[in-house]
Amino acid sequence: MSNLLFRKVDYTVGKLLEDIAMGEIGLPDIQRPFVWNTTQVRDLFDSMYRGYPIGTLLFWENGFSEDHPHRTIGVEEKQKFPRLLIVDGQQRLTALYAVMRGVPIIDNKFQKRRLRLAFNPLKQVFEVTNAAIEKDFQWIPDISVLWERETRLRTFTNRYLERFEEHHSLTEEEEEQIASAVDRLVGLLNYQMTALEISASVSEEEVSQIFERINSQGRILNRADFILTLMSVFWEQGRQEIEDFARRAKHPSPDNQPSPYNPCFQPDPDQLLRVNVALAFRRAKLDHVYALLRGKDLETGEFSVECRDRQFALLRKAQNYALYLQNWHDFLQVIKRAGYLHPTLVSSQVALLYTYAFWLIGKRDFALDQHTLRRLLTRWFFMSSLTGRYSSSPETKMDQDLALLRGRTKGQQFIEAFEQEMNVILTPDYWNITLPNILASASERNTAQLAYYAALCILDAPVLYSSMKVRDFLGSPVRTVRSSLERHHLFPREYLQRLGVKERRDINQPANYALIEWHDNITVRNQPPHEYVPQLESHFGKDELEKMYYYHALPEGWYNMEYFEFLNERRKRIAAIIREGFEHLSE
Repeated sequence: MSNLLFRKVDYTVGKLLEDIAMGEIGLPDIQRPFVWNTTQVRDLFDSMYRGYPIGTLLFWENGFSEDHPHRTIGVEEKQKFPRLLIVDGQQRLTALYAVMRGVPIIDNKFQKRRLRLAFNPLKQVFEVTNAAIEKDFQWIPDISVLWERETRLRTFTNRYLERFEEHHSLTEEEEEQIASAVDRLVGLLNYQMTALEISASVSEEEVSQIFERINSQGRILNRADFILTLMSVFWEQGRQEIEDFARRAKHPSPDNQPSPYNPCFQPDPDQLLRVNVALAFRRAKLDHVYALLRGKDLETGEFSVECRDRQFALLRKAQNYALYLQNWHDFLQVIKRAGYLHPTLVSSQVALLYTYAFWLIGKRDFALDQHTLRRLLTRWFFMSSLTGRYSSSPETKMDQDLALLRGRTKGQQFIEAFEQEMNVILTPDYWNITLPNILASASERNTAQLAYYAALCILDAPVLYSSMKVRDFLGSPVRTVRSSLERHHLFPREYLQRLGVKERRDINQPANYALIEWHDNITVRNQPPHEYVPQLESHFGKDELEKMYYYHALPEGWYNMEYFEFLNERRKRIAAIIREGFEHLSE
């Protein structure tokens, strides 16, 4: 058994909580957003109370001794160095620690709150505390009080029984049952849990494989959690900064002070981390970055404090640059200029994040001026979104894109690398053959259809059968009861079904959709196009209609065409408008 990569260790819940409080087990999620809902916390305590298993924990030895400089994890000052980092079990341990120690958590809206569970000793059931429960004498409204140091269990139980008797008489058997239930609840500190502690010598990839093989839910290990945990140990201020940026990006500033908020994109800490590491290390695969930040020499496999400190210095410098508000808001103009004015048009947040990383690299490391960089990366983002560049194996693809810059040091070389890659992808065959075929898909998030709407914004196109512009609707932050602009079937669904066209893929093709104002959509209903179109055309002159039909890729007299002939012709025309929009970005 000399090749065993882990050891099995049995803990009581009380011991786990003590090690977290002392700092030996690093639990950053007390300060990071807690993703479980309160019913999951309730069910966790109910399972423990009934003696059910709640799963195995997975820890990873940190690999450094207490002699090394470090920061501790958690709200309070810790007395010990975090020997163990949590790979699997953060939510369970956070729930236990927050409830049994009465410590507030940060929820997914970045609001601080307490996890309050109630317990009915007579019925032996748990519930999430609410106003009704707080007034009900049968409930202990907040079980955290049971584990407070000053709580005397016998006194607490007697007072509970006295309050109960004021409303309802109890038999001697019920009194004993209540006392026993309270004792059993407090005794959850002795509940046995098993942890597998993985050796510090095990690689990040092996840890991921271990996690995926033992995890019954088949979840993929979030490597960003590893890095954010390390930041909690060695650079707590940096972790707080990245999470504060993400929190402030979700809501407009209440005092009108500069903030990262914008209507298009509100990043999470994990997403911002990907930008930081791409800028700092020119890498996208987070397992490699985690190894570097642990102080691991990727060639020798050895750890050193000096190596770790060097890598954290690079990350610190990169994060300061990435979170600088001027850089952030200047970059967001790239997304707007690319025509992606509304968050629903952005099919790939990864493409947005990686384009931001390239914006920072081009500006900081290649000294490109903002106008040149914006023209280049606007097209890059449009291309990436249109082609779904990062939809499959995004880290691998981004590593390949970062490799395009290897050995390049001058701004013109940066530009040439991206121009060459775009030319390789967006060939005449792509525009004339591949793209029309992509438009034959009925996917709700068809990247070509979204790129077409972005192109309409770029080209300042009018809404079909309207004097308004597409960009005026998609770029407006105002929310109405009903969407002002709607996708409309040019050949209505019920009309097509009457013609015998039954397949969803045929009915919902992007080529059968157009953006029109919602009141026109109501007017059209399920009429055949040759009946409703003349009425709509009557409001516009010949030149206006010609312009509308050009941008909306509609042949003259389209409403009299055979349906499948219409789809085939319009797909080609939509592809041509997308290409025109992309090429317009070069101007």
